[in-house]
Amino acid sequence: MVQIYGTLGPACSDDGTLARLFEAGMTGVRLNLSHVGLSSAAEQLERLRAAARRCGVTPQLLIDMQGPELRTGVLPSPLELEEGALVRLGTEIPLPSAVLPHLTPGREVLLDDGKLLLRVREPLPGGALARVERGGVLRSRKSAALPGADVRLPAMTGSDRENLRAARDYGVTGVMQPFVRGREDLEAVREALDAAGGRDIRLFAKIENLEGVEKLPELIPAADEIVIARGDLGNSGPLWKLPALQKRIAAACRAAGRPFMVVTQMLASMEQNPVPTRAEVGDIFNAVLDGAASVMVTGETAVGNYPVEAMRYLSNTVREAEAYLEGQ
Repeated sequence: MVQIYGTLGPACSDDGTLARLFEAGMTGVRLNLSHVGLSSAAEQLERLRAAARRCGVTPQLLIDMQGPELRTGVLPSPLELEEGALVRLGTEIPLPSAVLPHLTPGREVLLDDGKLLLRVREPLPGGALARVERGGVLRSRKSAALPGADVRLPAMTGSDRENLRAARDYGVTGVMQPFVRGREDLEAVREALDAAGGRDIRLFAKIENLEGVEKLPELIPAADEIVIARGDLGNSGPLWKLPALQKRIAAACRAAGRPFMVVTQMLASMEQNPVPTRAEVGDIFNAVLDGAASVMVTGETAVGNYPVEAMRYLSNTVREAEAYLEGQ
């Protein structure tokens, strides 16, 4: 049976909504540790468990680590970026210090899974001046990508290591390692988990760039499940190349007998609308036909306006695809 994950966030923080998500078919949840630590999420996790008990569900709990993923810093309030405006990267929009040397004239900077596009005009002390090419609202701690730049960060942050030490105590069943670049990244996480008594905690390798795709032969044996993380993976080149990358990863996993998950924008329109597009429903259906062991929604349940409706569409489409396969 395909596992169906939602993501915790403000839109599903109350007991009633969590219970309705389980009733709609959710079998597991993701906690994004780029925004919160395990200890500070203790109350939210207790509400989650209480809702699961009422619904007779024993949910999977995945923690999504910070890892080497690039993210913007904390903003005092949401920042409206208008097309054509000039903004200061590094100050007005905080970025990791490792990014700053790569802010050369002409460099593209993609924010929030590519929703926002900036282009560097000129370097400045402590950052760079950039023009907004594709605008929108930027919030704190959103993903950042610099296509073509080789920005190297450690596989784990200090807070990642702290969360891994506490994972077993909080009932974590799986750890998602972002931007996996090689087998050594997974081995480092596995070693930290084992040292903390988490040998039974599964390790999910998120494939989010072309380096991860090329390293699949060495990553698949080192992970319990491969995650086709289409947000940042879609930033690694022209978006029209993403479907082929997804098919390539899925095929490699099937050949190796390794489970894989498909995630990102599966029902993105439902953050604002109560009904998905036909294309989104087809995307979910085809992911199951391709052999996905898990599917996940992120912003749809974390911050969307219709979290329960999104979960219902996700679950019903998955089960319909499973029924179709059984009838073949």
